[in-house]
Amino acid sequence: MKKLLLLTVLALVATVATASAAYKVGVLSDLTGPTSSVGTPYAEGIKAYVAWLNENGGIGGEPVELIQVDYAYNVQQALAAYKRFTSEGIVAMQGWGTGDTEALVKFVAKDKIPVFSASYSAHLMDPAKAPYNFTAAADYSTMGRAGLNYLRETWKDSRAPKLAFIFPDNPYGTAPIPAMEEYAKELGFEIVGKENVDLKAIDATPQLLSLKKAEPDFVWTGGTTPSTAVIMKDAQKLGMTCTFFSNIWSSDENIFKLAGDAATGHFGLQGAAIYGQPSAGMDLIRKLTKDEPQMTHYVRGFVSAMVMCEGMKMAKTKGEVTGESIKAALETMRDFDPMGLAPAVSYFSDDHRPNLSVNVCTFKGGKLEFVKTTVLERKKEWLGL
Repeated sequence: MKKLLLLTVLALVATVATASAAYKVGVLSDLTGPTSSVGTPYAEGIKAYVAWLNENGGIGGEPVELIQVDYAYNVQQALAAYKRFTSEGIVAMQGWGTGDTEALVKFVAKDKIPVFSASYSAHLMDPAKAPYNFTAAADYSTMGRAGLNYLRETWKDSRAPKLAFIFPDNPYGTAPIPAMEEYAKELGFEIVGKENVDLKAIDATPQLLSLKKAEPDFVWTGGTTPSTAVIMKDAQKLGMTCTFFSNIWSSDENIFKLAGDAATGHFGLQGAAIYGQPSAGMDLIRKLTKDEPQMTHYVRGFVSAMVMCEGMKMAKTKGEVTGESIKAALETMRDFDPMGLAPAVSYFSDDHRPNLSVNVCTFKGGKLEFVKTTVLERKKEWLGL
C-alpha cells in the first residue's frame, strides 16, 4: 500500500512538473468585436505556428502554452485579461489593438512581459517609451511613408499629386497621420483634405462629397477592410477617379467580396506574404492548412508567433526563459528570416522597429496581388514618429 501511494505521489509530481514546464503566453484577440474580421485570422495564425512548434520540439523540448482571451476590442476587458495572464505566470504575450496596447505599456514594462502587438503605432517601437513592446511588421508611419514613396515614384504628371486622408478618429486611425503629412510635403504632394470615417461606417458619402471638390489623386484609408469597402463603393457611386492606398488592416483578400469591382486598381500595404507566394514558410503553411487559402493577416500572425518564439529559443540557449531574458535576446536579433514569409527582422536595445520594409500590393482581377517591397532607410529621426 505504501509503495502504491508513493508511486501515485510521484506520478502526480511528474504531472505537475510537466505542466509547469510549459512556457505560458497570453494571447489577446478580437474575435467578436469591430476588428474581428481581421483579428480572427491573425489569431489563427498565432495558434497554428505554436501548435506546429510544439509538435517539433517546442522551446528546447518544452512546449508553449497559449492562454487566449477574446476581449472584443474593449480596453477594460483587455486590462482584465492581462491580470489573468500574469496571475497564470506568462513569460510573453501576443497583443492586438492600439488602444489596449497603449493602455498596457506601463504594466508590461513593470512586470517585464514582452508583448508582440498587432498594433503598429510608431511610438510603440521606441524602447524609451515602450521598453517591452515589439512587433513583427513595420509601423504604421513607415507603411504610410512607403506607400507615399511608391506613389511618388510612379507619378508621371508634371504637377504635384493631390493627397487626402480618410481614417477613424481613434488612436489607431490617427497614429500615422502627422508622419505621413510631413513626408508627403517632403516628397512634393499637395495635401487637400482629411476626413473621419468610423470603423463601423455603412455610409461615407458626406465625407467623400467634401473630398470630391478637392479632386485628390490619391486617398489614404486607415480603417479596416469593411470600412474601406464602404469608402470605395461610395466613391465609385460619386464618380470619383482617385486611387486609394490602404494601410495593413484596411485591405486584404476580402476587399472584392465587400467592395466588388470598386476595389479594382487600388493599392494596399502589407507586412507579410500573400497566401501562395513561394517560400519555405508558405510551403509549411500550405501543408498545415491543407492548401486552404488563408488571409495575409493569418500569415502575419504566424510570423509574429515565430519571431516571438525565436526570441524564446535564443533566451533558452543562454539560460532561463523569462520575460526579461526574452527581451534581452530579442534585442540581439539580427536579420532573422521568418522562412520567407515576411522581411527579415532585427531589433536593437534602442530601436524596436523590426524593419522598414513594406509590401505594396494591388487589387486586380478579384485578387490581392504583390507588386513590390519598398525598403526605407532606418532613420533615427523617424523612430517613434
